[in-house]
Amino acid sequence: MTQDTQTPTRSARVFTGSETLGTNMNQLLVDLTDLHIQGKQAHWNVVGKNFRDLHLQLDELVDAAREFSDDVAERMRALYLVPDARAVTIANTSTLPPFPAEEVSTTETVDLITSSVYAVTSTGRRIHDATDAEDPTTADLIHGILERLEQLAWMIDAENRVPGEGVRSIHA
Repeated sequence: MTQDTQTPTRSARVFTGSETLGTNMNQLLVDLTDLHIQGKQAHWNVVGKNFRDLHLQLDELVDAAREFSDDVAERMRALYLVPDARAVTIANTSTLPPFPAEEVSTTETVDLITSSVYAVTSTGRRIHDATDAEDPTTADLIHGILERLEQLAWMIDAENRVPGEGVRSIHA
């Protein structure tokens, strides 16, 4: 019996993401990474009524953003794309509004963080259709991110809502 010493060949073409897919996914990665950082900044500096509940909700958001950013970066690598979430890239390209450096009241924190979460979901929705056209598997990842982040935004936003008033103007 002889052993085959030939190099194995791939039976199917390896899918690689386009430059557009890479740019779009990197924007989502940057925004998720910034959300993680902003969530920690808020977590450390939030003060006021319902402090403890919001403090814990922010940890939940931070964990989700961190996990999602890792999922996005690893999906990019699986498609032979190079993720870039260096501090300089985040500072120059994040679509999130800035978060204050000082103590922030619970009421203001709810509004600021909810706006940041919705900035990330806006990125996800903006890139979704082009992503789905090129790679439905990656679009499925975006679906899961949107579903969870929108749930978290709703839960955090509920802290400041008034019954019967619908969506508040900060989200319009």
